[in-house]
Amino acid sequence: MTYRFYGWASADVLPVNALFGGVGDPRHLYDLLSGIWCEATCAPRLRQGWTKENRTLGQCSITAFLVQDIYGGSVYGILRPGGNYHCYNAVDGCVFDLTSEQFGDETLDYTDNPEQFREVHFAKEEKRLRYEYLRACLLDIL
Repeated sequence: MTYRFYGWASADVLPVNALFGGVGDPRHLYDLLSGIWCEATCAPRLRQGWTKENRTLGQCSITAFLVQDIYGGSVYGILRPGGNYHCYNAVDGCVFDLTSEQFGDETLDYTDNPEQFREVHFAKEEKRLRYEYLRACLLDIL
């Protein structure tokens, strides 16, 4: 099967957290999250544009930190117009971005970006609550 998220072809890392043992590689996680991502997990500033056809819109940071919980590694951010960061993952040299589809044909630069930290992102309560909801939904289906 062909996926459209950045790094899908080489996303061959496996979970390091036994809590998520039912998850396989990031392609499998993408499949699971595709049934969970929703308007409620979308960043509030982007909700008016969220659709089932563009389900990764506004899901980047909460997804990237969930990916970090599952596979380890680091979360990095691409500075976007307006000052926000688009988050993605790097695990053991494997770089992938489960939510890159939201940008359509735009090419993002996944090199030399600053590391992102959950303490900073989750200082916004709404973001922490969206992350907790996404995580709980994933654990429910596992």
